[in-house]
Amino acid sequence: MSRPRWSAGLGALLAVAVALAVAGCSGGDGGGNDWKDDCTTTDGIVECAPEHRPAAPPVSGELLTGGTYDLAGERGRVVVINFWGSWCAPCRAEADDLEATYQATKGRDVRFLGINIQDGRDKAKAFEAAYKVSYPSLFDPPSRLALAFDIPPNSIPATIVLDRENRIAVVIRAGTTRDRLEPIVARVADEKPPGGPN
Repeated sequence: MSRPRWSAGLGALLAVAVALAVAGCSGGDGGGNDWKDDCTTTDGIVECAPEHRPAAPPVSGELLTGGTYDLAGERGRVVVINFWGSWCAPCRAEADDLEATYQATKGRDVRFLGINIQDGRDKAKAFEAAYKVSYPSLFDPPSRLALAFDIPPNSIPATIVLDRENRIAVVIRAGTTRDRLEPIVARVADEKPPGGPN
């Protein structure tokens, strides 16, 4: 069976992000990166131009607080997906910044979605209450969705920004801050839709 078209592009994009993260941790200069002008990197954040963005895999499932969610219903909106767990110290460190970025950008037709992995429901809900997280999270104990995005459970937090066509625009394979994330989200939100007015 052939792999879905998005899988190859996403795998290559995330491979670049992982290589950059490893180089950063080891003190290397990232030499040998042969990514062919498809993406740019700044401080470990990988951004792809619209023509090189892979489509996101399907995202659907049970919400942490009940009910269901399907990413397909968000087409036309920017979606910021954050993979997290209550046991993850960097996830706790970035929680306030994610919520602040969500509050600052939701008026621009931006949605945030958490994906909680390798966790218990009660612990995850207590985390959201403690950090006053107001956007929804999917409950994914087996990390099915993280693996669909080629994100190993032991590599969270990770944040992915999808454009209005549900394509992967940005990958952040580390904890983030509002100062780093909000300008990225704003840039993607400001992009003109295909065929739209100039």
